[in-house]
Amino acid sequence: MKAATPQALRQQYQARKVEVLATIGEGGTSTRGVHGVLRRLARLADDTLQTLWEQTGFGPRPTLVAVGGFGRGELYPASDIDVLLLLPAGWVVDGPGADEALRQRIETFISGCWDAGLEIGSSVRTIDECLAEAEKDVTVQTALLESRAICGNATLYRNFQRRFKAALDPQAFFVAKTLELEQRHNKFEDTPYALEPNCKESPGGLRDLQTILWVARAAGYGKSWDELARKGLATPFEVRQIKRNESMLALIRLRLHLTAGRREDRLVFDLQTAVAARFGYGLKPPTLGTGVSSQPSEGAVSPRGGPATKPDPAAEVKTKVRASEALMRHYYWAAKAVTQLRQILLLNIEAQLNPKTQAPVPINERFLDRGGLIEVADDRLYLNHPHAILETFLVYQTTPGLKGLSARTLRALYNARNLMTAKFRQDPVNRATFLQILQQPQGITHAMRLMNQTSVLGRYLWPFRRTVGQMQHDLFHVYTVDQHILMVLRNMRRFFMAEHAHEYPFCSQLAAAWDQPWILYAAALFHDIAKGRGGDHSDLGAEEVRRFAREHGIARDDAALIEFLVREHLSMSRIAQKSDLSDPQVIADFARHVGDERHLTALYLLTVADIRGTSPKVWNAWKGKLLEDLFRYTLRALRNGKDGPVQAPHAEIEAHKHQALAQFHAAESQAPALAHEALWKTLDVSYFMRHDADDIAWHTQQLWQHVGSGKTLVRARPSPAGEGLQVLVYTPDAPDLFARICGYFDQSEFSILDARVHTARNGYALDTFQIVAPGTQQATRDAEPPRAILAQVENELSRTITEAAPLPAPSKGRLSRRVKHFPVMPRVSLKPDDKAQRWLLSITASDQTGLLYKIARVLARHRINLQLAKVNTLGERVDDTFLIDGPELQNNRAQIEIETELLDVLAS
Repeated sequence: MKAATPQALRQQYQARKVEVLATIGEGGTSTRGVHGVLRRLARLADDTLQTLWEQTGFGPRPTLVAVGGFGRGELYPASDIDVLLLLPAGWVVDGPGADEALRQRIETFISGCWDAGLEIGSSVRTIDECLAEAEKDVTVQTALLESRAICGNATLYRNFQRRFKAALDPQAFFVAKTLELEQRHNKFEDTPYALEPNCKESPGGLRDLQTILWVARAAGYGKSWDELARKGLATPFEVRQIKRNESMLALIRLRLHLTAGRREDRLVFDLQTAVAARFGYGLKPPTLGTGVSSQPSEGAVSPRGGPATKPDPAAEVKTKVRASEALMRHYYWAAKAVTQLRQILLLNIEAQLNPKTQAPVPINERFLDRGGLIEVADDRLYLNHPHAILETFLVYQTTPGLKGLSARTLRALYNARNLMTAKFRQDPVNRATFLQILQQPQGITHAMRLMNQTSVLGRYLWPFRRTVGQMQHDLFHVYTVDQHILMVLRNMRRFFMAEHAHEYPFCSQLAAAWDQPWILYAAALFHDIAKGRGGDHSDLGAEEVRRFAREHGIARDDAALIEFLVREHLSMSRIAQKSDLSDPQVIADFARHVGDERHLTALYLLTVADIRGTSPKVWNAWKGKLLEDLFRYTLRALRNGKDGPVQAPHAEIEAHKHQALAQFHAAESQAPALAHEALWKTLDVSYFMRHDADDIAWHTQQLWQHVGSGKTLVRARPSPAGEGLQVLVYTPDAPDLFARICGYFDQSEFSILDARVHTARNGYALDTFQIVAPGTQQATRDAEPPRAILAQVENELSRTITEAAPLPAPSKGRLSRRVKHFPVMPRVSLKPDDKAQRWLLSITASDQTGLLYKIARVLARHRINLQLAKVNTLGERVDDTFLIDGPELQNNRAQIEIETELLDVLAS
């Protein structure tokens, strides 16, 4: 290619790039030709670079070298073009003795590349400098490993290759790259099943496959999959599966770049539907096409277990499937296959690099311990003895020192998948073995994860198979259904492990007294197993676990408890976060529902494990406190007799008062003995029911000298719940007070987690708020907020209330990507309580800045009194409940007007 100017080169480069990309086509899942397109893009960049190199006039002595991904000879549309300007020894660009003409020439070349449309990453080094940098940084070492010369001094490049190869330690490189791989996987929580995975970097992504080839190349085992097969490191079958899934991931990444119009390797929600459209996915049942089937592939088999070349009617989705969901399920199955094959090949390479490893030690007649890995004694073990498939994982749990499966075992399992048929699942021996795995005192999480990674779990537990790669179209789950289930199982297991007792001490305390942990593990395994089928997944899951219990001979009482937990796994969080826990009737009804202390304890542990397993952002200390409060109140009701009359828990109130008084006098040692009475006489029983002893003592300490003073008092402290701030407001009541307070928090960018609103007998509002600054939840768990923030809230909120200026307009915040992709239909429900004296206002909507303030403004306009606010944020969805009263609520027309206005602000 010849061109007079970089601008002319840019036009030619872009035109030819468009021509190359047009050959990949649209609307199909065939991966045929994707690597050819990537190679042609690399050659096009080579041509442009060579032209610029020649025009710059470097002469014959230096060399232009492609490194990194570009060095592989493949280039994605928006990827960087990494090059090395390799200089002869003695050439200096920077520092003493630098060649100014050379430096100017290099700058001209690099700027010319950018002008020509090449987004390059460049380095300038001699051979000695390359080797020195590679010795310090394995990333540089990896980039140089994949180098190739584009133009320039061929002899210089051959010398570089010779010296680099001599300096490379294959064993050290293997260790460094596998550690790097583990760190990268940890960054993605060691799962390919995040809802917005990175198709390059996530576990099961393209980087996993590149790592295999890097370590193989460093060890001299070849540069391609076919060479690895010839060396005996992979079977021809495995190579076919690797190539197939690598091509699928490559095509996804290529189309992702084209869709985004920039370098974007994450399958973010904003792009999933558009990328799916490029594959031809749409609202239709999946069908099988040529090349790669739209039925998700797992190696050479379909997700339902049949050959990939044959459609399995049982696997086809009869209802309409989102285009993005079809794409993502395809991606997850490819990533899963890559994960399995990566384990096999890396273990094989490690064994080749370490031929003098410890001799295998027999475990039993079927299995060996090879350096801490389970190895089958015979490659045909599973074919000859299918019962040994599940036995593998039982041995893994029960044999000390084992940490995984050997390559030989992984390969044997990979080849034995078609043996796990309906007959296999119905076999009494296999059912007994699976129940043994579930009932082991340790190793349950690792065993189940390993069973899922090797596809054994879904093939044995057939309902679980339907959850693999199943998207969750909501705003708070960040994992696919199968990964969420295993996260919940992990959380449950940790309650029973002493080394994790510091995380959730109360849960660990309850778990320590629980006699059959496996019942809770079974409930965790089944609680969401029916998601994605339509209908109530709790009821459908209960049917599945009832069938499982019957088939596996689980005792009637145990089976009934597991079924109860699966059916009711959402009820405790719903009541804790939406109901007034100070209402004795709420507690009495829930106590009747759970029936006894054993059911309550099990449901509490499952609820905590479940919420923690949705997303790191959903769980917070305040939700934990609400759940624990509900547990303790219900436990007391059960022990007092759930069939007695419903009445206020006067004994508890008196205990709260006694504890609060002791705390108050400990903090205010100079206060008179009856200093609390002035405040307490203005407070009714509902106040003492809704606040615990610590809150009552704090309120009393702050207010005992200011009762009825006519002044506004605002106090803030670090929240006793463990994160954020707790803010007390004591001021003469006013119709728009709640809206005014919410307006301040909105303008100051604080999020309200909870609001307890109380009007004292003397006409004063005594309100308590739990607030947190956006993005600071994690930080405030580990450190108290600085005093400056507390003082700022106290001063500014007090001034906002006393000045009584017109309510400011709500702030306008941008919706998050997740909210845009998964919008929540706003819903408003206004219902009277049993006595028709108070009303329950329930609101569901997408979270947005100032939402609570917008709601409060509507209530203030209609002079609605707020008695209690339950603010519940699940990811980016809010599910808030308010206990309210006011004259307008007795009028049907006014009710409709209020609901309409609320829907308007929720949609704005």
